[in-house]
Amino acid sequence: MGSGGARKGAGRPKGQGKYKEPTKPVRIPESMITDVMKYLSVKGYRLPLYASTVQAGFPSPADDYIEEQLDLNKHLIKHPAATFFVRAAGDSMVGAGIHSGDILVVDRSLEPKPGKVVIAAIDGQLTVKRLSQTSKGLYLKAENDQYKPIKINEINDVIIWGVVTSVVHKV
Repeated sequence: MGSGGARKGAGRPKGQGKYKEPTKPVRIPESMITDVMKYLSVKGYRLPLYASTVQAGFPSPADDYIEEQLDLNKHLIKHPAATFFVRAAGDSMVGAGIHSGDILVVDRSLEPKPGKVVIAAIDGQLTVKRLSQTSKGLYLKAENDQYKPIKINEINDVIIWGVVTSVVHKV
């Protein structure tokens, strides 16, 4: 056997490891090893999704079975390469169910149309607002009457970063 070379057929037989299937060597940055191993240990962060619904009014008996394993990536992220997360601050969007500290899922690949909640940079400052169009022009509108709409025009430098698709809200 030559120096440094692996012997053909050496090691564990295929399909005998923890995952009961063939494996493939992969190189990852050392700084990501802990996160990757944690992800693998829970098989991609899939959580149980029960088939029954939960009543927000009067209680209802819950079913005793799980419908499927819930992969939050599948439900919250449609375009992974174009999606990012940002934490909300302030109370300008409470009417839309967005509270300070919430995590917003933002998709940059979606077209920012009037009526959509968007992340915008106004003169370099990020904000979350609803895109609104009136006969007087295009606005970034808060969902709190204490804040005035911001008109999008050539005076202010506005860049739409993406469309908010979901809100992760603690209760």
